[in-house]
Amino acid sequence: QVQLVESGGGLVQTGGSLTLSCAASGSMFSINAMGWYRQAPGKQRELVAYITIGGRTYYVESVKDRFTISRDNAKNTVYLQMNSLKPEDTAVYYCNAGRRITYYSPDYWGQGTQVTVSS
Repeated sequence: QVQLVESGGGLVQTGGSLTLSCAASGSMFSINAMGWYRQAPGKQRELVAYITIGGRTYYVESVKDRFTISRDNAKNTVYLQMNSLKPEDTAVYYCNAGRRITYYSPDYWGQGTQVTVSS
């Protein structure tokens, strides 16, 4: 089992920045990638970004050049640096971790942290 605890959400104005952190514990040896999903009110949950243990990254088109995902393998922590935030980034952000190598499919989820961007 893997436990994930997010932190760093909050309220920010349009154009501002936030950094989300996700601390993982447990059977991390089986984890290949970690990432973030988000879910806005009335919308489906969407993949925002993920990073593999080797450092390969993926970003959804709407956050490219604004968000940066990184991980500290020694600390089992993944970060999501969010810049130039827009109201449409408002959502609950969920940290997740997956075992699969060929594609990203989360096996474990955190409880979520709210990000609200005011216009």
